[in-house]
Amino acid sequence: MMMERGMSPEPRGGSPKRARGGSMKSSSEDGNGSQSSARFLVSNAEAGSVIGKGGATISDLQSQSGARIQLSRSQDFFPGTTDRVVVLSGAINDVLTALNLILSKIQKETEDDSQTDSKPNQLRLVVPNSVCGAIIGKGGGTIKSFIEDSEASIKLSGILQGISDRLVTITGSIEQQLKAVELILTKLLGDSSYLDYAAAPLSYTVICFKLFRLAPYPVLLPVLESCPVTTSITLAVPDEHIGAIVGRGGKTLGEIQQASGVTIKISERGDFVSGTKNSRKVTLVGTAEGLQIAQFYLTAKVQAASDRER
Repeated sequence: MMMERGMSPEPRGGSPKRARGGSMKSSSEDGNGSQSSARFLVSNAEAGSVIGKGGATISDLQSQSGARIQLSRSQDFFPGTTDRVVVLSGAINDVLTALNLILSKIQKETEDDSQTDSKPNQLRLVVPNSVCGAIIGKGGGTIKSFIEDSEASIKLSGILQGISDRLVTITGSIEQQLKAVELILTKLLGDSSYLDYAAAPLSYTVICFKLFRLAPYPVLLPVLESCPVTTSITLAVPDEHIGAIVGRGGKTLGEIQQASGVTIKISERGDFVSGTKNSRKVTLVGTAEGLQIAQFYLTAKVQAASDRER
């Protein structure tokens, strides 16, 4: 994956010009000085890179961009993931500048890591369900125009039960991503619900359910009520989706186990759940509360894999 460093989007009405400190200023001031906010996901390691030793890096990024930069706490993940949330606040140009600086920094460090393979260049914005209709538009017209104008791929995630936010996945070069974000933020400027959302405290709490189904694959044993004893349950996961919960080198599985405190074991290839032809056994061992958390993460991973296949 190659990301173009130092590139800036071209707001309608004029090409952006780079000012001191790496900020992006447009020759057209139409709306680009309006206050806005953007939330997006980063891994724990990427969050550490953004913060820097003693907070030096994040302080420098704020000085260069003029935007306010906040991150969720180290164990405060976006539901269904093991990723933290970054919040950028300020004028749209300042927000875009901060986003550009952060993505460029993360990409440079990724390229310097010889053990890291290239991944699709994706940015995951976090938006409330209430504004998704405005992003999609009548008959999908608005999102189609955003895709055409930015030349980026823009997709909205499905709705997860109990969660009021959705993810907007933007795929493309850094220039295309920034253009897509600019179009989305400009569209939401007049939406009072988004402005209220942007001002709300940054906090995500894992939602636990008394009964959780690995849609469309049911949990074979019921989820138990929270109690201090260790118990276990077995899930049926299609063989083709095992890779989504394991991750490269077992990274995703390890993160889920760490976040939930649950031990997860997956049956060998060909060892399927009785009565199925391709569903592997995924056994969870831990407290009832931990099992619920692990199921939540696993369900989200499988659902995301299913959505990509459509």
